[in-house]
Amino acid sequence: MSQVLVVEDDPRLVRTLTINLKARNHEVAAATGGVAALRIAAGVPPDVILLDMGLPDMDGIHVIKELRRWSRVPIVVVSARRTSGEKIAALDAGADDYVTKPFDMNELLARLTAAVRRRETTGPAADEVQVVTTDDFSVDLVAKKVRRAAHDVRLTPTEWHLLETLIRNPGRLVSQRQLLEEVWGHHAGDRTNYLRVYMAHLRRKLEPDPSQPRHFITQPGMGYRFET
Repeated sequence: MSQVLVVEDDPRLVRTLTINLKARNHEVAAATGGVAALRIAAGVPPDVILLDMGLPDMDGIHVIKELRRWSRVPIVVVSARRTSGEKIAALDAGADDYVTKPFDMNELLARLTAAVRRRETTGPAADEVQVVTTDDFSVDLVAKKVRRAAHDVRLTPTEWHLLETLIRNPGRLVSQRQLLEEVWGHHAGDRTNYLRVYMAHLRRKLEPDPSQPRHFITQPGMGYRFET
C-alpha cells in the first residue's frame, strides 16, 4: 500500500483517480492547488505524487521545484500539455515521469508503481562499490553526491538516475532501451531524444571537454558506455 497525493483541480478526475487507487489498496489524499499540495506533502509525506501542471494558483513546474528543495518523493506529472519542450522542462525540474491526458488508467497506475519502485532505496551490500572516482570527478553512490574540482555538482533527479545507471555498469555498453526503461519507465523505450538531452547535460557538467567526452561514450545507434 502506498500513500498517493493527487494534485488536480478537476473534481471528476480526482474522483476517478481516487476510486481506482483505493481499489488497488492505495491511500489517497487530494489537493486542488499547489500551495495545498506543498502543505500536505510537508505534513504527511506521500509515497508518490500525481501532479497536474495547470493548477489555479501556481504552475506545476514551480510545485516540482519547490518539492525538490527538500523532498525526493516520486512525482508523476499528469497533464494535457503535450509538447516535448514542456515535458522536458517538467522532467528537468525533477519529475520522474510524464503522462499526457487523456490516459489509460492501467498505464498510469503501472507508471506510478514503477516510479515508487525506482525511488526505493536499500543499504548497499558490503562488497558494493560506494564511491567511483575518475580523473575529473567523483561520485558517492550512498550519499548521492558528485564532486568536481573540490566542488559539489548539482544534478537533477533525472540526471542522477541516468548517471547512476551508467556508472554501475563501468566499461559495459548500456543500450538506449535499457537506459530509457530504467530512468523513465517501460513506456519510454523509443524516446531517444530524452537520452540525447540528458547526456548532453551530464557531459556539460562533468566532462572536461563535452565535445570530446572521455567518460560518457556514445555507441551510435546502440547506447552509451561509462569509462573511468
